[in-house]
Amino acid sequence: MNKTFHHIWTKAWVGVLALAMTSCSDFLVVEPLNDITLEKFWNEKNDVDNVVNGCYSSLQSQACISRMMCWGEFRSDNIQGGTNIDNNQDLSNILKENINASNGFTDWTCMYKVINDCNTVIHFAPTVAQRDPNYTQSELRATVAEMSALRDLCYFYLIRTFRNVPFSKEAFLDDTQKMDLPATPFNTVLDSLITDLESVKANAVRKYPQTNRYSQRGRITQDAIHAMLCEMYLWKQDYQNAVHYADLVIKSKTQDYQDKLDKLGGNAGEDDQMQDGYPLITDRNGSTYGNAFNQIFSEGNSMESIFELVYMDDNNQLANGAVSSNYGNSETFPGLVKPSDYLGDDFTKDNPSVFLTKYDTRYYTSLEALNETSYGIGKYTQSSGFVTVTPPTSATAKGKATYGTHWPANYCHANWIIYRLTDIMLMKAEALVQMVNNDDETEAGKALNDSLLHEAYNIVNIINKRYNCSTTKADINYASYASKSLMTDLVMDERHRELLFEGKRWYDL
Repeated sequence: MNKTFHHIWTKAWVGVLALAMTSCSDFLVVEPLNDITLEKFWNEKNDVDNVVNGCYSSLQSQACISRMMCWGEFRSDNIQGGTNIDNNQDLSNILKENINASNGFTDWTCMYKVINDCNTVIHFAPTVAQRDPNYTQSELRATVAEMSALRDLCYFYLIRTFRNVPFSKEAFLDDTQKMDLPATPFNTVLDSLITDLESVKANAVRKYPQTNRYSQRGRITQDAIHAMLCEMYLWKQDYQNAVHYADLVIKSKTQDYQDKLDKLGGNAGEDDQMQDGYPLITDRNGSTYGNAFNQIFSEGNSMESIFELVYMDDNNQLANGAVSSNYGNSETFPGLVKPSDYLGDDFTKDNPSVFLTKYDTRYYTSLEALNETSYGIGKYTQSSGFVTVTPPTSATAKGKATYGTHWPANYCHANWIIYRLTDIMLMKAEALVQMVNNDDETEAGKALNDSLLHEAYNIVNIINKRYNCSTTKADINYASYASKSLMTDLVMDERHRELLFEGKRWYDL
């Protein structure tokens, strides 16, 4: 094990240093990489910024995104093999639940590379602050918060996937270091991540300048840290804290909406109104639907986004190869994977089992129909043109959808979303339901339980109605879910519908 991590982290630092050096614009003579010492490199704020950017680029690699997809989605009931799946033995075995240590998706090297890059920034940034007077203490603290959170996010993926993993917050810098990294228990790592985030959350950037258009959602912010804490406390079964951090995120996004409204003079059009008290994008676009999908997934960087990995729409920059190969592109669609048959078949039934009604536009946008019986994954694959949903003519009929074009092969620039608002809202709903105490038979206890169930129901109902393209937009029947077990099912079923193909399903299961 020591040799393995020695190899991983030596390569990790050499790689990020090379990336940072090639990002610098004011060099005339570049020493051979092996001759570059760390002490020479870390001199000014620009050096820190370059390596921070390198950390995000590493997380955006096809290896990392493919593992997020595989670990969180491909192992679930949402996915089956697609085009040429038999040519990818590792992925084919994952789908067959035939997994062993030789499978490439059990290789976590790319995640530990990001972890060590972040640890290295945290190690050297204080030195730069001493050398460069333009690198302020508040900027230093923000850097440490950002890199701590990015590292903790990688560890969170690892423990949810592998449970017990090697864990260190020490930077591995040279060949002489001894790293003894036995597997650390899941709960120990989770507690450490929570403690770490609690200690740095106040130092993180709340809002980037408007000139940094993509930084607000493409880099770690306070909102992103609060979202991480919400989910981590949910895994820890600390439901009070999960609700607390969900509320902080919702409050922040609501304030962002209000700030935007104020710039418009306080007047919002009908389609820009709050959705039942939440700053959600309307799905309606005139007489058709699909607007929320287009803003969140086709355009990206939407007002509902909390943290997403940004791929600039420029063919000279890094592309999202994981989406292109796995979900499909203009040359090969579906990609290596496609929706499971039961999802595609859902609207062939008079009474759908996954979606509550045939008016749910997420069916038409998340799944792209190739014909009456074959489907590909619609999320993340559209490069131009809007997905447009024409509502069904009746409750038993099926609506229609038109699609834009897919990203060209090897040039997919779809952002990969880590956290967005409805994800956090549904985490809050899940936590609220788990706070119900069926053993409390007092009147006060019953009243509290009823309040918790109603609040969770309201969240689900608001999200579900957003995508309801019927003229009546009927509420979900609360009486059908008025117990802890039934409301739990409703919340988790809504997460299933809302977060299809986003790398969440297996963790929810």
